Amino acid sequence: MSLNLLTLKSMDKNFSPKDCHFIFPNPSEADDDGLLAYGGDLSVNRLLCAYSQGIFPWFNDDDPILWWSPNPRFVLYIDDLHIPKSLKKIIKKNRFEIRFDTSFVKVMIECANANRPDQDGTWITPDMIEAYSDLHNQGFAHSFEAWLDGELVGGGYGVSIGDIFCGESMFTKVNDASKVAFVALVDRLKQNGFKLIDSQIYTEHLERFGAKHITRDKYLNLVKQSLNNPKEF
Repeated sequence: MSLNLLTLKSMDKNFSPKDCHFIFPNPSEADDDGLLAYGGDLSVNRLLCAYSQGIFPWFNDDDPILWWSPNPRFVLYIDDLHIPKSLKKIIKKNRFEIRFDTSFVKVMIECANANRPDQDGTWITPDMIEAYSDLHNQGFAHSFEAWLDGELVGGGYGVSIGDIFCGESMFTKVNDASKVAFVALVDRLKQNGFKLIDSQIYTEHLERFGAKHITRDKYLNLVKQSLNNPKEF
């Protein structure tokens, strides 16, 4: 497989989706695993350009920046959310305090430190934390948080683009904390007119909530449509 090295200069300060094709190759050129290109940087402009084309960065600390657009894509349509009965009971107890965007960096650090038996190390490197913090400061990246007795015990973060929320990672330190926070996220997104949560690749956790596979081409069309229908998180 031939990869594309990203060496073109980044866009100017004002983000414009129409300029994106100058930076990334067509995501349809990626193989089914999704690896599309390598190189470039993690600037706000380049990240926004990537997400607006259905592309995201994912790489280990000792790798170059790798850019992906997998086929199929794993997504949750907001209206398809399924909440198990056992979780509904937990939510009704109001055990957790739900917050949004109050501790974005801390959420990322907790996600980076989370124990994941199926993974060796973490892709949430210090450079990624800095880059997504910049996205957060510009209003494009957001955290959803579960607090218990004044302590952050679960949640996650992602990027909003158009009417799609691209989920990046979650963590939990107390049983059901991240699940309750996720349901609260979906409710917030629904109230604000979002259509879809992009989970990028399959997870059993999201499947329980109703997520499913769609083709890359279908996802790319949804992204294109979403740019004409931007929503406020």
